[in-house]
Amino acid sequence: MSLKICKYGNPVLRKKASPIEKVTDEIRVLADEMLQAMYEGRGVGLAAEQVGRSEAICVIDIPAQSDCNEQGDRDNPDVGMPLVLINPEITDRSEEAEIREEGCLSFPEIYANVVRAYEVDVKFLDRDGNEQNIHTKGLLARAIQHELDHLDAILLVDRMSPVKKVALSGKLKRLSKKTKQSL
Repeated sequence: MSLKICKYGNPVLRKKASPIEKVTDEIRVLADEMLQAMYEGRGVGLAAEQVGRSEAICVIDIPAQSDCNEQGDRDNPDVGMPLVLINPEITDRSEEAEIREEGCLSFPEIYANVVRAYEVDVKFLDRDGNEQNIHTKGLLARAIQHELDHLDAILLVDRMSPVKKVALSGKLKRLSKKTKQSL
């Protein structure tokens, strides 16, 4: 089964995720299907709401060549990809923040600068139901924050500056209208 990515304007994107009580085979299949949809969409992360589901699960896969700092060293060499994060929770974030351009599979061809913590610690259950704690930096930390925003019903448009929202207002209205017409 191929999951369809929900676009801006779909009300499911504004629903907060519900915790997963138990990691089952159904949840593992969902994770696999989400990874497939993410790869097909050429993204690096995807949250359940983006495929019309309400469970607290997201998937992330940062290519090794994109997981590097300015010196060319890997930011997260000990973190295996792809990541399946079930009931994820950020437990700490650095005061150091950076502004970088972000895109989103639910906002095709729309990009905006977003301020995010450079490092985050995250606690989650893996696909086997084991609790994990990881420290992340750079693009991986950014992707985790972005996907956890989705689980909290916070969208890219909510992180844009007012000036950027005005600049993109026509595109956003067209996307939302097209999405609502297709529902």
